[in-house]
Amino acid sequence: MIKTILFDVDGVLLSEERYFDASALTVWEMLMSPNYLGLSPEKFNINPSDEEIKQIRDTVFQHDQVLGFQKSRGLNANWDMIYLSFSHQLIHLLEQIKEKESAKINTWCQAPINREVLLEIGKVLAKYEVKVDFSSFVEDFKRSNAMKAELLGYLNVIAKEKLEVKTTIFEKGELWSVCEHVSQEWYVGDENVLASTGRPSVQTGKQGFLANETTLAPKEEIARLFQSLASSGFTIGIGTGRPELEVVQPFHHLNWLEHIDENRIVTADDVLKAEKENPDQLSLSKPHPFTFIMALKGKGTPSKQCLETELPIENGQTVLVVGDSLADLLAARKMGCQFAAVLTGLSGKAARAEFEEHKADYILDSVMDVPSILENN
Repeated sequence: MIKTILFDVDGVLLSEERYFDASALTVWEMLMSPNYLGLSPEKFNINPSDEEIKQIRDTVFQHDQVLGFQKSRGLNANWDMIYLSFSHQLIHLLEQIKEKESAKINTWCQAPINREVLLEIGKVLAKYEVKVDFSSFVEDFKRSNAMKAELLGYLNVIAKEKLEVKTTIFEKGELWSVCEHVSQEWYVGDENVLASTGRPSVQTGKQGFLANETTLAPKEEIARLFQSLASSGFTIGIGTGRPELEVVQPFHHLNWLEHIDENRIVTADDVLKAEKENPDQLSLSKPHPFTFIMALKGKGTPSKQCLETELPIENGQTVLVVGDSLADLLAARKMGCQFAAVLTGLSGKAARAEFEEHKADYILDSVMDVPSILENN
């Protein structure tokens, strides 16, 4: 009998569309803005229209084919997706100047790449006619069987092939943090970026998308769902790749928090904290089950205790994970929990075949169909 229900957020409760918009804008800014590589400053607009955002996203993510590929390989965190996309373009750009700038490329690839290094690279690139090529992403990564965080490590393989430089620079490090910060500027806006990242905006003037969250069912219906589950004795938890600010603030605005114990809302902030506390661990983002384990146990549980939890967990069939991605499914499988896939994520109803292939316990049109599972348990 199901006693605990752990919900993902993006693609389940809230639409991912604005996140993907912010992700595309981040990659675009880091390529075009004079604050970073500065390839075409005239193409960078701090307040793009919805149509301009759509055009940028269609270009950067190739009409979402790049996003779909990354998700099919189990990558779930937007910051990782941004980092992978930008770093791939950076390697592609450096490849175009390697015959004349091999010494500089070798230097750049042996030390952390931060914003100052990007500015230096941009000045060198400005001497040449270089072009971005977003269409090559899927082709390059299809040659590998890399899954999840392994995709980030595969950047080093691509760098070796294209730049003829042996490096480990494209592991998660300073450049990843630059990507994260730019992304947060776009998503939370100037008003919240300091609270979100602990750092001020590099590029001011961004309004953010927090005020434009879109729910995947009427907000009142989702509120009633949470209320009904809580009053029926179910324990509700949240396990998401979003930072805490981007969960708590919208949930408060939507009147959902009153039905959920905040001690069971586990976010990217908790994952990053745990990674710092356990440096011997690889990425703890989904599909690693850490996020859902802590949501199940509560945020007061030490991260080490969560990581040492024996898997599959005891009484795993009493826990239902509700998600929209392969990463959610894989995390639930490792925990030995039941998994309900909802078809409201990036791929929509087209995701059914993938969830059937991986034998999801339940496949639902929407989160509002969760009660139909509970009636039979």
